[in-house]
Amino acid sequence: MLNRKELDPDESPSAAFGERLRTLRDERGWTQDELGERLGYSGTHISAIETGRRPPTRRFTSSADKVFGTGDRFERQGQAVRRTAILEGFPELVACESRATEIRLFELGIIPGLLQTPEYAAAITKGAVQRGAITEQQADERMALLAKRQASLERTPAPQVYVVLDESCIRRQVGGTRVMAAQLDRLAKFAEMPTTVLQVAPYDLGERRAFDLPVTLLTLTDRSQIAYTESAQRGHLERETAFVIPMLTAYHQLQAEACSQAESVALVNQARKGTP
Repeated sequence: MLNRKELDPDESPSAAFGERLRTLRDERGWTQDELGERLGYSGTHISAIETGRRPPTRRFTSSADKVFGTGDRFERQGQAVRRTAILEGFPELVACESRATEIRLFELGIIPGLLQTPEYAAAITKGAVQRGAITEQQADERMALLAKRQASLERTPAPQVYVVLDESCIRRQVGGTRVMAAQLDRLAKFAEMPTTVLQVAPYDLGERRAFDLPVTLLTLTDRSQIAYTESAQRGHLERETAFVIPMLTAYHQLQAEACSQAESVALVNQARKGTP
């Protein structure tokens, strides 16, 4: 109970769902394991849902309504959680990211969120709203979470951050020339930090590029490692060593094939030429 996380139901739909679940569980005097037994899940799974690290599935919400006798209240709350702009698996990644000692990123097409300027991030989010992919409210949710993630990097001691960008990230214009110029300046400054390494995987790497989707690899304080991969529809977080280690090996191979940091910064500066 000493490490019990405080929940703010106004923070997000997932926080509201978790707070409601915990409140009803506490009222009945059940532990997370005891509730898990009634719902057909582990106590760890209950903990992840209560703290917003994992979204509730329809099967989960249906079972919760039956166990607590709440009609369809949990199902309706669950629908609100599933309508969020945050991909499944991502909240748990953010929680791990905030305490990681090492962060390794590979990205295609756009600058990774942790390195985005507010204007660049706003342009990406605005585009998603204009396409109808997300709502204005979901856009605000994304921006707030991004600011929180970036702020977490300023902790002491700071994590070591390794970033490999596909060349498309620095060539693709986002938000117009001024926004892009500021973003490329941000990359160059990032490379100067003592706890960071920035590399570009050039187009001519071709088939030697190790990944075809964005990848995040985290090393935690206990030296355990986590891999997170993402598609347009969902994110997947993996802790199994048999899965994570090959991805880490592939990342090291990618770093060996990519441009050095000095060469990468030169490419970034080259991409910035001609911008105001």
